[in-house]
Amino acid sequence: MPPFQRHVFVCQNQRTPGHPKGCCSDKGSAAIREALKAAAKQHGLQGLVRINEAGCLDQCEHGVTVVVYPEAVWYGFVQLADVAEIVRSHLVEGRPVERLRLADECINTTTCEHRLRPPTRR
Repeated sequence: MPPFQRHVFVCQNQRTPGHPKGCCSDKGSAAIREALKAAAKQHGLQGLVRINEAGCLDQCEHGVTVVVYPEAVWYGFVQLADVAEIVRSHLVEGRPVERLRLADECINTTTCEHRLRPPTRR
């Protein structure tokens, strides 16, 4: 079997209720993953694209978070309504969906405007 053209990882991390960071699971990530799988199949991408469940991608503030490799495109705040566009534009046509793309300064940094800030000491 030839290697996959793309791997899509959908965060499905589950945090305890009330956790200040929230979690992608509570934001509907399982339904988004299933919808991505169904849409990829409709477009004939089976064997070319793999849609995977991921544990924590450490982007809780941006959930639901989806990352597509090998391009390393990080999507944030993904909703079910975005699935068709991600599959058509990125997975079929090779064009990332810029309106959903997380800014580089928000990925794995403490400077992101969405990230919780620890209280300052006086």
